[in-house]
Amino acid sequence: MKVGFIGTGSMGSLLIEAFIQSGALLPEQIRVSNRSPEKAQKLAKQHPGLTVCSSNTETASQSDLFFLCVKPLEFKTVISEIKDQLEARQIAISITSPVQLIHLESTLPCKVAKIIPSITNITGGGASLCMYGSRIKEEDRQLIESLLSYISRPLEILESHTRITSDFSSCGPAFLSLFMEKWIDAAVEMTGIDRKTLNALAGEMLLGTGKLLTEEGFSPEQLQERVAVPGGITAQALTLLESNLNGLFYQLIQTTHDKYEEDLAKLDAAFGFTINRPRY
Repeated sequence: MKVGFIGTGSMGSLLIEAFIQSGALLPEQIRVSNRSPEKAQKLAKQHPGLTVCSSNTETASQSDLFFLCVKPLEFKTVISEIKDQLEARQIAISITSPVQLIHLESTLPCKVAKIIPSITNITGGGASLCMYGSRIKEEDRQLIESLLSYISRPLEILESHTRITSDFSSCGPAFLSLFMEKWIDAAVEMTGIDRKTLNALAGEMLLGTGKLLTEEGFSPEQLQERVAVPGGITAQALTLLESNLNGLFYQLIQTTHDKYEEDLAKLDAAFGFTINRPRY
């Protein structure tokens, strides 16, 4: 199987690295193209055997399955460039959340799907959110999820839930990292402890907490109950956090959805759609 990547920016290159490191793909199976050719050439030097194509059309036409790893407002241009070179048997996969399956199916003659990866996939962890177009058959779904299972836990979702699920699986590592950064900053300043120690402790804590939630079946509420003794230090600190965080996460969701809907409206206009969608 030949697998293409149109766009080798942050997430495109991450997926390529993850698939190669996990053994899901050999470099010889991979075709890439990028707006800045030097980025694609760098990947080829790191992974001998990987083919750098001269155009997006070449990448798409030479691949059985290819990932579209470009920014939302670049999509219409890329789609227009490659659509006439595609066959019905091929599978195009968008990793860009505002791009809708209907945008792709209305323009491309091939099968289409959408996945939302996460930076955690480079470790073989985290989820890959999966959505499938109407032309995808069961064997196509199994092929996609088999590939993704090397680097993640594939999870099929409703496309209408793309943004909120992405907040957790894809944006979540950055949100939690900011929380950790501010907590560590305060600890270093107030106690003099070295940052390296706390970085390591925070990482191990997050890893262990993740296992309690995924492998041991704890809910967030149950974890708090197990750790916080009534009247104890943790319980008092949780009260402080709850009072200060009250309302913040509603603002967080509104912020991510506002940006998503802004991009979605621009994509609808670019693809000639006028659709009234529910907000959440």
